[in-house]
Amino acid sequence: MLNEAIERYHELLTDELASETQAQIDAQLRDRGLYFGDRPLCTVLRPRFFVPEQYRWMQERARLILGAFEKAHMLAVADASFREQYKLQEWEEELVTLDPGFRHASPTSRLDAFFVDEGKGLRFTEYNAETPAGSGYNDVLTEMFLGLPVMREFLRSFEVRPLPVRHSLMHCLLDAHRQWKGRVEAPRIAIIDWSEVPTYSEFLIFEQYFAEHGLECIIADPREVEYSDGRLMAGDYHITLIYKRVLISELVERGGIGHPVIRAVRDGAVCMVNPFACKINHKKASLAVLTDERNASLFTGEEQAAITAHIPWTRVVEERKTSFEDREVDLVPFSLENREQLVLKPNDEYGGKGIVLGWEVNASEWEEAMRSALAEPYIVQERIVLPKEPYPSLADGRVVITDRMLDTAPYAFYGAYVDGCLSRLGTTSLLNVTSGGGSNVPSLLVEKR
Repeated sequence: MLNEAIERYHELLTDELASETQAQIDAQLRDRGLYFGDRPLCTVLRPRFFVPEQYRWMQERARLILGAFEKAHMLAVADASFREQYKLQEWEEELVTLDPGFRHASPTSRLDAFFVDEGKGLRFTEYNAETPAGSGYNDVLTEMFLGLPVMREFLRSFEVRPLPVRHSLMHCLLDAHRQWKGRVEAPRIAIIDWSEVPTYSEFLIFEQYFAEHGLECIIADPREVEYSDGRLMAGDYHITLIYKRVLISELVERGGIGHPVIRAVRDGAVCMVNPFACKINHKKASLAVLTDERNASLFTGEEQAAITAHIPWTRVVEERKTSFEDREVDLVPFSLENREQLVLKPNDEYGGKGIVLGWEVNASEWEEAMRSALAEPYIVQERIVLPKEPYPSLADGRVVITDRMLDTAPYAFYGAYVDGCLSRLGTTSLLNVTSGGGSNVPSLLVEKR
């Protein structure tokens, strides 16, 4: 039925209707500020479709994986020797065990995944447990696509339902604030990140969304806030709840461990979501913790089966013996010999920074990358064959349908359940909106009428 829906949508896109649709997309992107830096957020004419059964199955499998992450995180907070597996920096060790004033280390997060084996399998390759972006973009793109001319015709044959995310994120923020020292008054929210980041347009989406729900909110650069007399201030605005979009590592790198935001959170003067404790699961080493045979006894049989099925083999790069497909291997020589099936990732980066794809470099380049990975925290992970799906675009007034690589990034809340999904397209092996051919598309449920 999914293929039938895609084929019907493409069939409707005559050159004339596609031109009308593209004109409306261009106008909406411009009017709503849907740009990543200076690039349009969406460059195709079709949304990403899920059939309900596929979406529910993803939710169920993600629930088991999230439970395993949560179990490992709780042990890491309690046991410093176990926490060593995450390769935290010294300043992170100082912060991650601080009580944030509410129950969950990552009230809002996002799993990055791929459907494989023609949709019959699912692999979770990363866990963004610190600053999951894109939910505001997803919701506004959803509104935009539901109003397109082609959708008018498509809805005659298929029922389409949105998968909004902003409401769940807002409730997580409010819930954390209520738990924080038992506060019951409305929060004074600040979305905090550097003013020059390309995602600034999404902050504006959230500022407006919060205002529509009667919540005070400003956007503040970390360089503009001050902390004194127990109050975190942005000018004359008293911040009581931080919707943190700035990375903690960048905050420390630019402002030191004594940055006003860090001091205010440590003193309990402000509520921050996500808190410092999120750094544990945010490390890419968290996937190594789950897949490492040394930790298998932590998980139930059901969780172990889900980890095996859905998380690619992952290890922290170090000199050691480990298992691969039920046989013992010497990790470094094994990684050197099998580069075409492996990828190297820095333990704490984003946007594809520092990633080395073994099948796209030669042996000497891979060897050099392995030396670097031994010198600083890196993971080595089994290669995933990226899925492709056809997407239409307009070129010189004509519809062109091209296969794009497609990732699946479900949003998770309270480290327990999935609600909504980010979908990104690309024409290179690194799928993010800044890569070649990169595009965000809204995720929609579709059923035949």
